[in-house]
Amino acid sequence: MTDKPAPKKKSGWLNIAIDYGPLLVFFAVYKYFSPAEDGDAIGQVLATVKGTGAFIVAALVAVAVSKWKLGHVTPMLMLSTALIVFFGGLTILFQDPVFVQIKPTIIYVVFAVALLGGYWRGKALLKYLLDAAFEGLSDIGWMKLSRNWGFYFIALAVLNEVLRATLSFESWLAAKLWVFLPLSFLFTFTQLPMMLREGLGKEEKDEAVTEHPPA
Repeated sequence: MTDKPAPKKKSGWLNIAIDYGPLLVFFAVYKYFSPAEDGDAIGQVLATVKGTGAFIVAALVAVAVSKWKLGHVTPMLMLSTALIVFFGGLTILFQDPVFVQIKPTIIYVVFAVALLGGYWRGKALLKYLLDAAFEGLSDIGWMKLSRNWGFYFIALAVLNEVLRATLSFESWLAAKLWVFLPLSFLFTFTQLPMMLREGLGKEEKDEAVTEHPPA
């Protein structure tokens, strides 16, 4: 009887790098090639195209790293990468940054519909998207988390469209880093009290007590 391979170790920082690394690459390449003069529209388009090319490559690398280091690729990462490649390709083909800007809105709407649709059918789809990220969380906890993230994705979609319509491309790009990323961390922290009440980490605590009972 052969032993099962040991599961890959989880890394919170690696997950963050996989999720947001491609966006950072895009931002860095865009800033590097961005023209010095604000009125140079052609230079800004070329910088966007070059940044988009780097974005696509970085997204594909993130998928490979996820499979190699974590042992799996989540459905969320697969969908995001597919949309990056599709809309990034349109951006390069037509040299229009709008395709990069509407990609997040489509992702947010797709996940909002999926999570809220699953919630109304009594299925916590977020449990499958996040895999085993929150061990010990009860089924009720997963249902609440799916519902809350569904509404949060709707809010992000609306916010992205408002910023896209009111900001320049460079300001919108900066907002992706300095507004959306902090908001996601903040929203996640607001969910922790509910998840702790619904059993988050309880199994690990029980195992620790079993392995190291109090003297």
